[in-house]
Amino acid sequence: MRPTLRQLEYFVTLAELGSFRQAADRLAVTQPSLSKQISALEADLGLRLFERSSRQVKLSRPGQALLEDARTVLRSAYAFKGKARELSQRPAFHLNAGVLPSIGAYFMPRFTQRLRSVFPDLQISFIEGSSQELLRRLQMGEVDFVMASRGPQADFSVRPVFEETLWVCARPEDSLMQADGPLELSALRGRRLLTLSPDFHLTEIVSGLARLAGAELSTQYRGASLDAIRQIAAQSEAVAVLPSLYALGEAIRDPAFRVRHLKSPDAIHPVMLYWRRETHDRTFFDRLAEEIMAEKAAIRAERAPQFQV
Repeated sequence: MRPTLRQLEYFVTLAELGSFRQAADRLAVTQPSLSKQISALEADLGLRLFERSSRQVKLSRPGQALLEDARTVLRSAYAFKGKARELSQRPAFHLNAGVLPSIGAYFMPRFTQRLRSVFPDLQISFIEGSSQELLRRLQMGEVDFVMASRGPQADFSVRPVFEETLWVCARPEDSLMQADGPLELSALRGRRLLTLSPDFHLTEIVSGLARLAGAELSTQYRGASLDAIRQIAAQSEAVAVLPSLYALGEAIRDPAFRVRHLKSPDAIHPVMLYWRRETHDRTFFDRLAEEIMAEKAAIRAERAPQFQV
């Protein structure tokens, strides 16, 4: 029996993460299903691909030798699928996008309106997720482009499009909320900082800020909802660190919601535009990047008089 693409994807993901739990989470399958497919692949090949222990899973010598070949097969399959998708959708000019949670509801509605004036026949659907998840979907041909933070770039064309500043919120009676204007990073010393799950690059940024400030990264929440960490902060001693599209969008919608700009050169959340290298229409994606930057600049200009940075 020949290995399936799904088995190869499971093999590569498990090799990269070294954990059945983390690999199952990324692949959105159960651990028993993942284990069963890996065992079936090993049986078909007549090789043990992983060395398993109670603490870790690591590649065996045969697994190390086959890993890059598996990646090559997957890249070719994804390129084939992506090209077929482009050909099938070209007449309708419909694109599927993958975006971060702060971008979905707080940028895409305005951005799609802008695009209609430039590309009247273009229709865009979008899903939200972490950078890791979205780039995996892009590689598999499930989406046509991604707006995400920094990630692996080997298989993609990439353009930086904008940076989000970071803002903090806490309980209304918290001392941090008793003043207006930017907040120095040192003010977070000894505090617990709330952010998203480790799958998000935002969490890596907030973790670095916590180290610089002498703060602690909270593990109370490990999900994908910015609303959730905002609500937890409102009911606890923790401080939520939020990207600007979400933070300022919510502050405009709800005047009772107060946020303060975190003043630090490290308090920046970069956003990049990714598309598959095999996509032939480079000119279109360059224009898409220009329109993204123009819309973000317009949003920034509108909000500048209302918020102190």
